[in-house]
Amino acid sequence: MTTPESVDKQPTEDWAQIGDLHMRYLDWGGSGHQIMALHGLASSAHWYDIVAPMINGDCRIIAPDQRGHGQTTQATDGYDWQTLAEDIVGLMDHLGIERTTVLGHSWGGNVAIGLAAFFPERVDRLVLIEGGFIGGRSPMAATWEEFSDRLRPRNVNGKREEFLDRLRTQLADCWSDKLEFIVQTMVYEDDEGQIRDILRPENHAQVMWSMWNEPPSSILPHIECPTLMVPAGPSPERAGSDFAKMWEQMVEAAVNAIKDCRVHWIPSTIHDIGYHKPQELASLIMEFLEE
Repeated sequence: MTTPESVDKQPTEDWAQIGDLHMRYLDWGGSGHQIMALHGLASSAHWYDIVAPMINGDCRIIAPDQRGHGQTTQATDGYDWQTLAEDIVGLMDHLGIERTTVLGHSWGGNVAIGLAAFFPERVDRLVLIEGGFIGGRSPMAATWEEFSDRLRPRNVNGKREEFLDRLRTQLADCWSDKLEFIVQTMVYEDDEGQIRDILRPENHAQVMWSMWNEPPSSILPHIECPTLMVPAGPSPERAGSDFAKMWEQMVEAAVNAIKDCRVHWIPSTIHDIGYHKPQELASLIMEFLEE
């Protein structure tokens, strides 16, 4: 059960040397079920700041800044699924964690399925939050050019207040002081006062190539552990759109490809479910862990 005390629980910040990475991670503590929480592309470990404290306090939730993100080393290579999975296994070894449940949001879901496929003995369950099925050819991105254009880096240009004003508008339904802090952990201010993504454009391009060259459809059949997929259902005005239909098809294909997978759509929400409906997401995760 979520209590006011658990919602206010703050993580500790720590660092680990994992191969060539000086990796930063957040640790919410707890002595129960081990959970590794992986953020999405151009995001940070702080994506979980709202939802993590809503998950039962006995769980130990650890969220790393992945390679090239947040305060972890800006590595110039290693954005393939194998290396990204090895990064997380290295952190688990550092922390003495033999097996863990893995949460993955968006691109982090793709990293999570790679971890489960390449290191099945280290993963007991998967929760894929709007991820794990993104990449490769689709009806709306049949060529590399279309794919890379559709998933090009987001627009974060302008001064800090311009950047924040855009997000206040886009995330008006869930904006808070905490969310204002979270989104600023994903960007930096250059010498001219312009906001830039911490994930460098050249590293973003390497991620895109991995998603295109080794799409999730090639990895999903190798997953053996129980998996929960949590996609975002469209708002009523977007239901039935070409994009909504394509999303449904991609989710269905992923669910069918994984041996032991169920899906739970969260209706009328946004890609960043952890911002918009964190309590519903936390409840789903807890129910899945308790089965």
